[in-house]
Amino acid sequence: MTTPRRIAYQGEPGANSHLVCRQHYPDWEAVPCASFEDVFAAVTGGDADLAMIPIDNSIAGRVADIHHFLPESDLHIVAEHFLRIEFSLMAVPGATVETIRTVHSHVHALGQCRKVIRELGLTPLISGDTAGAAREVAEAADPTQAAIAPPLAADIYGLEILRSDVEDEDHNTTRFVVLSRDFVAAPRDRGPVVTTFVFNVRNLPAALYKALGGFATNGINMTKLESYMVGGEFAATQFLAEVDGHPDDPGLKRALEELTFFTTDVKVLGIYPADPFRG
Repeated sequence: MTTPRRIAYQGEPGANSHLVCRQHYPDWEAVPCASFEDVFAAVTGGDADLAMIPIDNSIAGRVADIHHFLPESDLHIVAEHFLRIEFSLMAVPGATVETIRTVHSHVHALGQCRKVIRELGLTPLISGDTAGAAREVAEAADPTQAAIAPPLAADIYGLEILRSDVEDEDHNTTRFVVLSRDFVAAPRDRGPVVTTFVFNVRNLPAALYKALGGFATNGINMTKLESYMVGGEFAATQFLAEVDGHPDDPGLKRALEELTFFTTDVKVLGIYPADPFRG
């Protein structure tokens, strides 16, 4: 018998990251980790083969800390997956919407489910993780407590779903990237490709404008450009960018070459197939 391959994620069993691991890597062992730093360490140290990391949410925006970990991790993006986020209101068996008084969840989940919280007059209480909130409610065995978590968490922790699809917006979607120790570039000729890279602009007037000019003149669609400071320097800004296309495509190749004239430390983080959700 062969040992199943392992994919690490942040959160407790039943979290959305666990769910997306089960959807796309059903034969792999999903390994829960307490923090994003632990997830990166698990892959870097060889305890897991891949990592499943949320990077953006259609409501909350970018996931904090990930953009700082990625450039320094020496891990590479090899795939992306989009997950439509579904939250349920759950409680211990026997509880009803009339008995519950408090609702536990991650701060982002509470913010994305304000309508049901307000409708039922519940007091929101912040937990470190959505699935962890479900576990805490199950352990408390208190019919006045409820959790907002993915439906998978109700199955795992023996809770009953009182309301389904309690998220405020039906477009609530999270994008996940899969990280590997090995750099595996998607081929050019097998469908749409996304290229993710980071760079630092030189501290010169109009450097960013000039750096990005090559993408415009070569007809390259840039789908993401985010900035953040590094090393405590207010004058040094790092950018994370994503573009449609493969670096071997003539247009993107010229744009990346032009980028180097106005930047430092250009680093390609991944060349991977575009998820069909983008279409």
